[in-house]
Amino acid sequence: MPKIDNPSILINHPHHNAEVPMWHPQGQCLYWTDIPQGKMYRYDLREDKQEQIYSGEPVGGYTIQQDGSLLLFKNKGTIEHWHEGEIKTIVAELTAENLTRFNDAIADPVGRVYSGTVATPHCPGRLYRLDLDGSLHIIIEGLTVPNGMGFSPDRKYFYLTDSDTHTIHRFEYDIETGSLNNPQVHILTDRDRGVPDGLTVDREGYIWSARWDGGKVTRYTPEGKEVRQIPLPTAKVSSIIFGGEDYSRLYITTAGGQNRSAEDSLAGSIFHLDVGVSGVPEFLSQIDVA
Repeated sequence: MPKIDNPSILINHPHHNAEVPMWHPQGQCLYWTDIPQGKMYRYDLREDKQEQIYSGEPVGGYTIQQDGSLLLFKNKGTIEHWHEGEIKTIVAELTAENLTRFNDAIADPVGRVYSGTVATPHCPGRLYRLDLDGSLHIIIEGLTVPNGMGFSPDRKYFYLTDSDTHTIHRFEYDIETGSLNNPQVHILTDRDRGVPDGLTVDREGYIWSARWDGGKVTRYTPEGKEVRQIPLPTAKVSSIIFGGEDYSRLYITTAGGQNRSAEDSLAGSIFHLDVGVSGVPEFLSQIDVA
């Protein structure tokens, strides 16, 4: 295994909640959203250039389409198509989600998209599936804060984080229909060691989980056994993704920058490091937006 670097600061900025980092393969850029601020950014590593690309209603999750455009999953169940500032509504507000928002999103190998909504005192959290024709379906109910998701390399399993229950679930995934079956508690995290947040899966099938208020990223075997921790110099570690030309860098987003005096001087920063294993490209969504 090659020498492991310590986490380095990529962007020192006081994001309120930098989240959902995504490596954009067509643009060779890192994208992310600052959810409470209703802003999205991208960073071109080759040109060392950062720019804000969106300002508006909070974006809790998004995917990259095959043509490089984005699908934005927002407040009140709204889904929009974004292409260099041009926005088109795909799904208007959902009555059942009027008081909440989408949180995280992931495309599957076929191009469908899964995204969850955060529970409210009057409504459970749900996981939705957006099919290729743009139709939206509730597939799981009774969640708290649906969060980081991923697929096993053999495409047999789908992982879903439910943050407030400190659980990472594993489902049997049917690639033909997109259905999720036989839910199992795959990983149950210690409540005094941070809340499981964003998730990604590396080339070896190991699961990486960010720890909100835990100040670290944790790696698990495909069977769910903890094997490694990477500490960060700030507590609210929100999400992770592999990127770079060979997907050998792990990018880590954090939160709390709006109150650095109470958190720490690096809260809200984005970090990166070589962890000695590479990731794989995220699947691209293929939703019909015509």
